[in-house]
Amino acid sequence: MIKAYAAQSPTSPLSPFEIERRKPGPEDVGIEILYCGVCHSDLHTARNEWQNTIYPSVPGHEIVGRVVSVGEKVKNFRPGDLAGVGCMVDSCGHCHPCSEGEEQYCENGFTGTYNGPLFGGENTYGGYSQSIVVKEQFVLRIGHEEKDLAAVAPLLCAGITTYSPLRHWKAGPGKKVGIVGLGGLGHMGVKIAHAMGAHVTLFTTSPSKIEDGKRLGADEVCVSTDAGQMAERANRLDFILNTVAAPHDLDAYLQLLKHDGTMTLVGAPAEPHPSPGVFNLILKRRQIAGSLIGGIRETQEMLDFCAKHGITSDIELIPASYINEAYERMLKSDVKYRFVIDMATLK
Repeated sequence: MIKAYAAQSPTSPLSPFEIERRKPGPEDVGIEILYCGVCHSDLHTARNEWQNTIYPSVPGHEIVGRVVSVGEKVKNFRPGDLAGVGCMVDSCGHCHPCSEGEEQYCENGFTGTYNGPLFGGENTYGGYSQSIVVKEQFVLRIGHEEKDLAAVAPLLCAGITTYSPLRHWKAGPGKKVGIVGLGGLGHMGVKIAHAMGAHVTLFTTSPSKIEDGKRLGADEVCVSTDAGQMAERANRLDFILNTVAAPHDLDAYLQLLKHDGTMTLVGAPAEPHPSPGVFNLILKRRQIAGSLIGGIRETQEMLDFCAKHGITSDIELIPASYINEAYERMLKSDVKYRFVIDMATLK
């Protein structure tokens, strides 16, 4: 048995819990978890806000650690290697998306690092724990220096969630990209879009975040509650990455897109956004799209890109016992910009 933190019901605080991991099979990698990021999805799941939680729930899908054991058929990892695990630990492996390296869109439902297979099945336990055993094909190589490991952890979700749409919609030199929201996802979106060479405009409701947005790499910061600032940017952007995980008016941002521009949603609110007006779409052939994390191949690409460009998350390192307070602060956006649990404190 290994130590973990779990929610037993939608209303119970997370508390110490013991779980059992399977013994590594021939294709498995056993990992001692050193750090685990705290994602808003963890809170949604622990509190059953998406109405699909299997209890007891051990959240955590931004995992970095050290390989401690490998199966006899494992080719790319050895004990002592640094490794990461993101949002998935399995998929069907044979549907069209899986064959294209996009396991996140598995037609038979990928298996989440926690909360089991997408379409139902045995529960899985995530990274708020001392160790994990994962199939080699779902384990990632970490190329950052060991001193940066805690700040690398959020790349396994926040990093790939923003990298994948920025890459898919070809953010880069000559493109004007908007990032909506400066939280766990948004601050990674700003860093990555800047590193890709795009002209980055951050949209925030908080004037206090202007300086921070520029520090992170934004070329411009727009306070979205200022109608004048928003009007100045109408019809200017090629692409918008909307990271906000609460219902809000999408029309205010659609009008900022050029002809054929796209706004992609990556925030997942518990309640739907208000429906946008059709004329904001049809008069400019604008699009609203969605994007879900990234496949394993693209996640490795993202980690390598971030290592090359020196990109990590801005974090606050916390002990495991602080997780319930962290959830309450996360709800108030009182963190810059991601909590990460130091698993050495899980005793």
